[in-house]
Amino acid sequence: RETMTCPFNQPVPTSSDKNDITSKGPYYSSYLALDKILDAQHLLSEEAGMPAHDEHLFIIIHQVYELWFKQILFEMSSVMKIFSEEFVEHKQLALAVSRLHRITEIQRVLISQIDVLETMTPLQFLEFRNHLSPASGFQSTQFRKVEILMGLTRENRLTYGHAEYSQYLSEQHSEEMKQVESQKSLFDLIESWLERTPFTTNHPNFNFQQAYTKATFEIFENEKKMVAETLGTSETQKANLISKIDERIDQFTGLFDEEKHKIRQSKGEWRLSLKALQAALMITLYQDEPLLHFPFQLINKLQEIDKNFTTWRYRHSQMVFRMLGDKVGTGGSSGYRYLQAAASRHKVFQDFFNLSTFLIPTYQLPELPADLKQMLSFTYEVHAQKK
Repeated sequence: RETMTCPFNQPVPTSSDKNDITSKGPYYSSYLALDKILDAQHLLSEEAGMPAHDEHLFIIIHQVYELWFKQILFEMSSVMKIFSEEFVEHKQLALAVSRLHRITEIQRVLISQIDVLETMTPLQFLEFRNHLSPASGFQSTQFRKVEILMGLTRENRLTYGHAEYSQYLSEQHSEEMKQVESQKSLFDLIESWLERTPFTTNHPNFNFQQAYTKATFEIFENEKKMVAETLGTSETQKANLISKIDERIDQFTGLFDEEKHKIRQSKGEWRLSLKALQAALMITLYQDEPLLHFPFQLINKLQEIDKNFTTWRYRHSQMVFRMLGDKVGTGGSSGYRYLQAAASRHKVFQDFFNLSTFLIPTYQLPELPADLKQMLSFTYEVHAQKK
């Protein structure tokens, strides 16, 4: 009976047959360049004659982070290539969703690694911390690339020690960041793709703007009616409630008013273009239609990536607070306060989260005409063979 075994679970080659093995194909150690990787942990505390055991863990954790950042960049670049095309096929959309999902799984590993790092106590960290200055995790060019390629702009980025982040990088790395910033980001490509989608284009029997506006107005009118009929509420209270409903109506109508949208963009309330925002709204509302399933999953995965990085930054800030309290970071920043503020502010796809404000129950969604539902379905035509 045949049994499955690990392909790497083989006898260690002797010196006489090593050449014979490598001539047949790659050898595990050389294929993974383990000699370089496993010899890349150089403890500064040891070089200073004061070896600190936990510095080894600190180095390993951050080297693993950098390897995962490299993989995230690899997956993100492939997704960006897909959306740089004028037309994105459905199977390519599915591929993009699967690769974004892979990024979310990597992020879960990044977050869980903090638990491993926290097995080191604050006192153990202090044994080698002085040797690290002025190096800082803020100088991770790979993570800066991840943020930039996602769509985090300089305007939306917190300054680090009252200076641009690039001033803390080497001249070579600073130039690299400028080149990355000159490229289109994932946000730019997704926005452009949403603008090109035909989902909000007026169908002969369905106008999304009119249908959605009518449905939401009916909801707001019913809310006003309920307020007016509420017993035990003063006229002043009723007037205040109705005024708030009118504010929401104005907010909703802004989804189809270019001038209102520009004003809200200037205030930072929206980032996506109006056309892209409308497409994202329709995709989200009609997510159960077969052809909109992957577009919705795409939006969902982008939200998840944003959320996971927020969680990672927050966990990082709490870990730094535990280790250092209110001390200044090795790179000169305000330590955990900077990290905590970045967790709150450094978000790219915030508009997708804000769309939840404008969702309505499925039972109140305008019904799609039969021919449009068929267009949004997977249909197969069977042609009779001519005899």
